[in-house]
Amino acid sequence: MDRLRFAPIPATLPATVPFTGPETLERQQGHPFRARLGANENGFGPSPKAVAAMQAAAGEVWKYGDPDNHDLREALAARLGAAAANVMPGEGIDGLLGLAVRLFMAPGETVVTSDGAYPTFNYHVAGFGGALSKVPYRHDAEDPEALTARAAATGARLIYLANPDNPMGSWQPCGRIEAMLEALPAGTLLLLDEAYADFLPPEALPQIDPEDPRVLRFRTFSKAYGMAGARVGYAIGPAAAIAGFDRIRNHFGINRIAQAGALAALSNADWLDATRDKVAAARERITGIGAANGLTALPSATNFVALDTGRDGGFSRRLVAALAARGVFVRMPGTGPLDRCIRVSCGPEAELALFEAALPEALAET
Repeated sequence: MDRLRFAPIPATLPATVPFTGPETLERQQGHPFRARLGANENGFGPSPKAVAAMQAAAGEVWKYGDPDNHDLREALAARLGAAAANVMPGEGIDGLLGLAVRLFMAPGETVVTSDGAYPTFNYHVAGFGGALSKVPYRHDAEDPEALTARAAATGARLIYLANPDNPMGSWQPCGRIEAMLEALPAGTLLLLDEAYADFLPPEALPQIDPEDPRVLRFRTFSKAYGMAGARVGYAIGPAAAIAGFDRIRNHFGINRIAQAGALAALSNADWLDATRDKVAAARERITGIGAANGLTALPSATNFVALDTGRDGGFSRRLVAALAARGVFVRMPGTGPLDRCIRVSCGPEAELALFEAALPEALAET
C-alpha cells in the first residue's frame, strides 16, 4: 500500500466534490427531473450556428484540438478590444480558477473569499494547500470593502470575488469594483469571476485594462452562450500572467468540437441578444411565481433568481427536497443566512410552468 500513498496535501482532504450533480440525484431518486432549474445552465440552448459548427467538427474529432486555441483566442481578443496575449481559453472557469490558484498561490498562503461564495474555488485552494479566510456577505451581496480589509489584515495572496454573484445573483456597480482595485494591498491579486457578465447592464461592467496587474478576470461560454457541457471559459489579464498558464495548463484541454462551437457562438450576436431577452423575461416569471407563493425574489443580474423563503436553512432544504420529489430540480445556498433562499435557474416556459405547479404543493408539504 505504501506505493499507493497519497501526496501530503490530498492525503489531508476529504473525498468530496463541490456539487452533487443533477444526474447523481436522478440516479439516487430513481427517476429523471421534469424541470432542470438548479444548475444555472442556460435552458434556452446554444446558437444554431454553434450547434452546426460542432456537428461539422464531430467528423474530425479524431484530430486533437489546436493546443494554442489560436482562432478562438484571436476572436475573443477582437471582441474584448485586447491582444490575443491577454486571453487564455481553458476548460471552463472552474478549470481556469484551479490553474490560477496553482500558478499564483504557494502552499500555506492565505486566500480571501466570501463565506457562502462559489465553493469550487474553495475546493481548488484546499487542493493546493492554501489557507482560506472568509468574510460574511453584507445585505445578501459580497462585500468588496470587507474582502479588501481582510486581505490587508492577513497578507492574503489572492482575493476571489464573483460579479455578478453566485449564489445570490447580486452585483456590484462598476465604480465599486474600480475602488476595490485602488485599495488592493500590495502583493494581492484579485481573481474576478465574471461568469454572468453577459447579463449585466453595460453600464455596470467595469472597464478594466487587460494589462492591469492587479486583476485576472474569468468569463465563460456556459451561461449566456448556452454551452455549459462544452466546458469553454477564458481568462483575461496581463500578457505576462496569461503566459504563465502555459507552464501548467492542459494544452489539449479544450476539445476540437468545443473550440468550433465557441468560435461560431461568438459570431452570432443576434442569438446572444435574444437569449438575454429570454432570461430577463424568465427572471420576471420566477419573481411572479415566488410572489404568488409568499416568496420574495432578490434582485438578480444573472440567469437565476434567489427566492427568499423568509424561514431558515432547514426549511429551504426541505423545500428543495419536496420539489425534487415532484420532478423539479432547484438548489439553495449552502451557508447561512443565505440558505434561507432557494435558487431557481431561468429556463423555458414549459419548465417554469412545472415549477409553478409544484411549488405550492411543496410548500404545503414543507
